[in-house]
Amino acid sequence: MTNTARELNYVTTNRFYVEMESSITACFTECQGLGVTVKTEKFSEGGVNDQQRVLLNPAEFSDVTLKRGITNDLTFWTWMSQILSSVGANAKQRRNVNILLFNQAGEIMQCWTLIGAVPIGWKAPSFSAESNTVAIEELTLTYEGLKVDKTRAGGASILSGRDSAGYFSSN
Repeated sequence: MTNTARELNYVTTNRFYVEMESSITACFTECQGLGVTVKTEKFSEGGVNDQQRVLLNPAEFSDVTLKRGITNDLTFWTWMSQILSSVGANAKQRRNVNILLFNQAGEIMQCWTLIGAVPIGWKAPSFSAESNTVAIEELTLTYEGLKVDKTRAGGASILSGRDSAGYFSSN
């Protein structure tokens, strides 16, 4: 069989990491909600009965929930507590977060960069004296933009300002 330009390299969904502040922060067991929706407005034009007009509204990005086994690393709680203690100045707490998907050889296959991400929810695990399952913590992020690329989108870092267009930089 010969290689063609159309050959695809499929990967499984269980090989991913989350990168924050230019380093891989944690191994997660689950990442939910990554997506974007463009809402539309449809209307009919008088006298044109075989078509409709479609106006596109701004994109809406769904919140992302990350789940991991709880450890002694307080990175996520620290980030969340910074938001809670600086209500008026939370722009300084926004970060770019890379979600990296690897193939079986350890190569980055795709990178989703959440631009200007900020935590909006943190949830501790449920406790039960009769359970022996891993304690899972959850972090929910909302973000201002999304960049999808085949490679890592630069270092994710704490951002204190926006560019001239009013957006957080994606690298």
